[in-house]
Amino acid sequence: MVKFRFQDLKIWQLSIQIDNELCDIADRLEEKRLFRFAEQLRGAGMSISNNIAEGSGSSSKREFKQFLNMARRSAFEVANILILLQSRGLVSKESLDKLLDKLDYLGRQITNFSNSLK
Repeated sequence: MVKFRFQDLKIWQLSIQIDNELCDIADRLEEKRLFRFAEQLRGAGMSISNNIAEGSGSSSKREFKQFLNMARRSAFEVANILILLQSRGLVSKESLDKLLDKLDYLGRQITNFSNSLK
């Protein structure tokens, strides 16, 4: 079986774990017919892993770093969406805190990995 470079990256693996949790939240939002919230959360969550994967195929470190920056920014977008959802009572404080911790850790790991690409 073919294996892509990004599959070995810890930041990609963590982003997939987070995205799975976000999809569970999005599924619950859809049950409440909050399709736009669900779509926005899924899109932002997938953008993290997608940018890491796409960037890993770059022909230069500079270009890869740009994709990593976009992935990090998407993590911030997800954090904002989750805070909004929690303020509307659609995500528990416990879930919010847990996911914000994971997103913060992921953001720092993306930055560290990007800095290592000098």
